[in-house]
Amino acid sequence: MSQNNLFSLRRWKLLAAKVFLYYQQPYYRGTGAQLAFYLIMSLVPLIVLLAQLCGAFSISPAMVSELMAEYLNPQALEMLARILPQVTHSGSGAFSAVALLLALWAASKAQFCIVGICNYAYTGKIRVHGFIRERMRAILNVALLLLLVVASLIVLVYGEVILTMVGFYMDRILGVSFNFNTIWYLIRWPAAIAVYVIVVSYVYYSSIAVKVGYSRVLPGSIAAACGMLIISWGYSIYVTAFANFDALYGSLASIIALLFWFYILGTVFVVGILFNLAWEETKHIG
Repeated sequence: MSQNNLFSLRRWKLLAAKVFLYYQQPYYRGTGAQLAFYLIMSLVPLIVLLAQLCGAFSISPAMVSELMAEYLNPQALEMLARILPQVTHSGSGAFSAVALLLALWAASKAQFCIVGICNYAYTGKIRVHGFIRERMRAILNVALLLLLVVASLIVLVYGEVILTMVGFYMDRILGVSFNFNTIWYLIRWPAAIAVYVIVVSYVYYSSIAVKVGYSRVLPGSIAAACGMLIISWGYSIYVTAFANFDALYGSLASIIALLFWFYILGTVFVVGILFNLAWEETKHIG
């Protein structure tokens, strides 16, 4: 694909029109709400598994809440702060293999829903390889994504120690000054975007039943990842400054706000899938 093709206004107009027309199909209209529902259903099992994994690396719930404060909106953070201490208290004993499998099964509901959406987008069928096989793939994806999240948390928790050691080496041996705060300020948001893109692209790539090259899911992954970050930032401002969920929903306010956020994220996620389809169809438009 040429550079002129990439920056072609005609192509981008056609691409936007195709994504819009795809989303008008009856199947896709409810997928955002469907994903939001399954994300809510998967939230507690995911946090249970995350707490167990973090405990193996001496990462406490307080550390997780503090680290996530910069990247989550207030409602998600409030829900996380409520659930994490309860999970840690109730899960302080041995986590059996049966409990692990049950938690993975429950946590994979949202991923299983994504598998169906991706299958339909690329094949026209929701189930291609059958319920059991595709549910197993959803469980595997959840397990791998949890490991990625834990790896990211390890970097956030112990990254300062690692960078301090690197800085000491560079300063004392190479004679190059190194400031951790400056480096972290410069890389934290690019790193967050990179993690979003990696996670979204992996979910797209691994959820499709047919073989699709990784390069074919990357454009939509970048668009969806950037869209999720922008939407989360804008929604956080909206909820803080304008919305008054407490007056309307009372004690359910935080759940409603979180559910609405998940609905927006789910819609953006589905649009990213459709973006990939439209990108392929318009790649020869100059």
